[in-house]
Amino acid sequence: MPEDNTRADGARNWTRILNHYREPSGTRSLVELAITLIPLAVLWTAMWAVLHFFGAWWLCLLIAVPTAAFLVRLFMIQHDCGHGAFFPHKTVNDWIGRLIGVLTMTPYDFWRRTHSMHHATSGNLDRRGMGDIDTLTVREYLALSRLGRLRYRLYRHPAVMFGFGPAYLFLLQHRLPVGLMRAGWQPWLSTMLTNAAMALIAAVLIWFIGLKAFLLVQLPVILLAASLGVWLFYVQHQFEETLWDENKDWNLHEAALHGSSHYDLPPVLRWFTANIGIHHVHHLCSRIPFYRLTRVLRDYPELGDIGRLTLWQSLACVRLTLWDEERKKLVSFRELRAIPA
Repeated sequence: MPEDNTRADGARNWTRILNHYREPSGTRSLVELAITLIPLAVLWTAMWAVLHFFGAWWLCLLIAVPTAAFLVRLFMIQHDCGHGAFFPHKTVNDWIGRLIGVLTMTPYDFWRRTHSMHHATSGNLDRRGMGDIDTLTVREYLALSRLGRLRYRLYRHPAVMFGFGPAYLFLLQHRLPVGLMRAGWQPWLSTMLTNAAMALIAAVLIWFIGLKAFLLVQLPVILLAASLGVWLFYVQHQFEETLWDENKDWNLHEAALHGSSHYDLPPVLRWFTANIGIHHVHHLCSRIPFYRLTRVLRDYPELGDIGRLTLWQSLACVRLTLWDEERKKLVSFRELRAIPA
């Protein structure tokens, strides 16, 4: 690791090192897009076929699992496009991202703007709210009314966070530029054009296969993919040893390296999630294409131990709900009782 006196300087040095991995390959990116989009289309069609010809709704739901996994991977490609990291040219990134956004039900230009805010403010206690999981400090939570605490507890409940919440986010909230309603015409244009394209595709499919079949195929895929996507985003920043600081102490590079996890998934899951689990490296240098992130860890294995979470360890992150400013860690509601008043 670079020899520096502070964690912030060390993180900044890593950023300079990682810049060498930024250049995407147009050919490799096209291949990655093809091996994601084609299986997605084939599996979606297979879901309809088993439903239409055999009435096997249980098999349709079973096929929905890999279909949703490919949709998650497609979203990660859209994510890379938003960072200008997937293709060498900005225009190609943007238009591919916009087209993918119709399939992922995520307005590309609107989402790119909110996501860039997330990268610029991640771990900053004074700039929370845009593109983040809402996280209160222990002090803030204790200062709430009884009703306020109940609302926060409901929001952080797993059934809401990974069930109702993702469904609301992708089916309803993304239909308006929530958070940028007064930010000019661009967020509105991105959102409305995405909605129109989605409606057109849905209308064509409903014309050919019928409303019932369309809903029985599309809804399980979208709902499952939405929950998987929110889970991934959650684990990337909601782990015990993450990093939050007030603005006066906050450092962009340190927050990127130590406030983002290395979600060390099994190889198959790593492929389907497009290496997004190597999130600390991604936050340090968001212009690295996802297919180069594993090479970074091969070249610099010491990065693999920073913020590392296994699949099993990540399950414990569900209980973490509050940032303890005194102990500099995320704690659970149960642990809150043990904190001296």
